[in-house]
Amino acid sequence: MALDPQLLEILACPDTHHAPLTYDADAQTLTCTECGRIFPIRDGIPVLLLDEAVRPADAGGVGAGDRGGVSQPSGAEA
Repeated sequence: MALDPQLLEILACPDTHHAPLTYDADAQTLTCTECGRIFPIRDGIPVLLLDEAVRPADAGGVGAGDRGGVSQPSGAEA
C-alpha cells in the first residue's frame, strides 16, 4: 500500500530536529535524513514513535560510535 504523496511531504522525524523522512516503498519504511532512524509502516500507517524506530547497525551516525567501541573489547592494544 503506497502512502499519499501529500502526507509524505508533511511527515518529519519526531526527534527534536524534525528532519524530513525518505520513503522506501519496497521495505515499507520511512528513514530520517538526519539521524538515520528507520520507522516502520504498518498496514499503511507510519509508526513515528522513537521507541519503535530502528537504527541501522552499520550506520556511522551519532551514537553508533559508542556501540562500535563495545565491539572492540580486546584492550590488548591499549
